[in-house]
Amino acid sequence: MTATPNQVVISLVSALDAEGVACMLVGSFSSNAYGIPRSTKDVGVLGQSDHDIARLLGERLGPDFRFEPQMSLETITSTTKNVIYHKSTVFKIEVFHLSSDAHDTQRFSRRRRGMLDGVEVWLPSPENVVITKLRWLRVPGRQNDIDDVADVLAVQTGKLDVAYMRNWCGQHGTLETIEKLMIQADLV
Repeated sequence: MTATPNQVVISLVSALDAEGVACMLVGSFSSNAYGIPRSTKDVGVLGQSDHDIARLLGERLGPDFRFEPQMSLETITSTTKNVIYHKSTVFKIEVFHLSSDAHDTQRFSRRRRGMLDGVEVWLPSPENVVITKLRWLRVPGRQNDIDDVADVLAVQTGKLDVAYMRNWCGQHGTLETIEKLMIQADLV
């Protein structure tokens, strides 16, 4: 039987937990938690560890997963990431390493518990989902990020720390974009 994306993510989170790696789900899995869920072919995980996360995961996850041999650089926060594929589903997992970027560390410190198919997982706050997705707009071809932000703003209306979002968006050069999206969501 083929694993579902949620089952693959739960296997990954369980392996990280077993290895003592503090982590949180990012990307579309986090926006799905606060907005309108959509299908995705990948998951992002932000991990914090003094050890080689890929080596720890390789030993824990086993032969159902294929690891890209080279670590790569994520240009937005200048952190490194490992790419892993679940072989039978070709589901892509990007494990980002917590960087010293001010927003990266702040969003990690503000993470909160959520549920995925009855399993407890860590997620960024909805504000940090919005801020990060807007920040990633510098990467071409990321229309889904705008849609995800609009959905989170619409679903979370009245629950968001707008001043916090404006502060970080101002620092990242996305203040004009969030202002337009908040007007569309009737937040201002």
